[in-house]
Amino acid sequence: MELPIDLPVSPMLAKAVPDVPAADSVAGGLSYEPKWDGFRCIVLRDGDEVELASRGSKPLTRYFPEVVDAVRQHLPRRCAVDCEVVVRAGEPGAQRLDWERLSQRIHPAASRITKLSKETPAELVCFDVLALGAESLMAAPFERRRDRLEEALDGLATDASVHLTRVTRDRDLAVDWFQRFEGAGLDGVVAKPLRLTYQPGKRVMLKIKHSRTAEAVVVGYRIHKSGIGVGSLLLGMYDDQGHLFNVGGISAFTMTRRAELVDELEPWVARDDAGNALHGETDRSRFSANKDVSFVRLRPERVVEVKFDQMEGLRFRHAVTFLRWRPDRDPESCTLEQVDRAVAYDLGDVLQR
Repeated sequence: MELPIDLPVSPMLAKAVPDVPAADSVAGGLSYEPKWDGFRCIVLRDGDEVELASRGSKPLTRYFPEVVDAVRQHLPRRCAVDCEVVVRAGEPGAQRLDWERLSQRIHPAASRITKLSKETPAELVCFDVLALGAESLMAAPFERRRDRLEEALDGLATDASVHLTRVTRDRDLAVDWFQRFEGAGLDGVVAKPLRLTYQPGKRVMLKIKHSRTAEAVVVGYRIHKSGIGVGSLLLGMYDDQGHLFNVGGISAFTMTRRAELVDELEPWVARDDAGNALHGETDRSRFSANKDVSFVRLRPERVVEVKFDQMEGLRFRHAVTFLRWRPDRDPESCTLEQVDRAVAYDLGDVLQR
């Protein structure tokens, strides 16, 4: 593949800020856009040759044949475009991003990939361009890159599986998007300096993500991969029938704190009649096939308050952050019903410009 930029290329990244910044908070101003919750990739195309280059080391090309076809149909014959691969779910008028279905698309079997490409087809949301034809745009300011991207994707049909993300320079509208679009499964808002050149691998954009708090019961812990201390705390919540479900975990601790937690949690370790600690295993997935999924069981008596961004179904969307122990809370009060969820919003309305 021959393109006017050095390959491989890493996507430009964003650093977290607590609030949507003012449009004039940086020289030249800011542009705002929705933050998509999918697989980040840079689409590389040279004629019929297409590669979906992921942020990590594993190319996404073989997993999304329908996206490769869409690139050949809708993107310029020679280009490098910064995108997000997403999967939507739900009936028209009530659609949202579906991370679980997207993650299931990473599968080793070719037959499974073909099947899922038809059952849960992925789509491409474009938001930046690094190269067009024989021209590198990486040294151009974002304002110019956005104009060139709009020109390149002009005329996309509304039912196409390739989309151009919305942008605005109006902070109030960006705040409105931050609040409304979460109900369609989006992750927040990204702010980009209009004068910003494309800087691979550097955190030079700004991101504002959703976060909430909830209480959960600690039901166990895994030993850290070093063999010393707590690697992660496993969390549970009760449904309206009184059933306790695993909802995710907390893994961000210092090594000192990991060692302290073993002693701190000792009084709650579940034991058999002989006094031996009871162990269990969490469900395996394709991501944990070769990992140790065993854990030390704890009696479901200790409550923790956590910070999280989204909850999908019965699980937190990402790892959550420890805030504080809640000895004042009854474990049975840690219900799925207490979780503050986003008000539903149709993904189709987000994708329409």
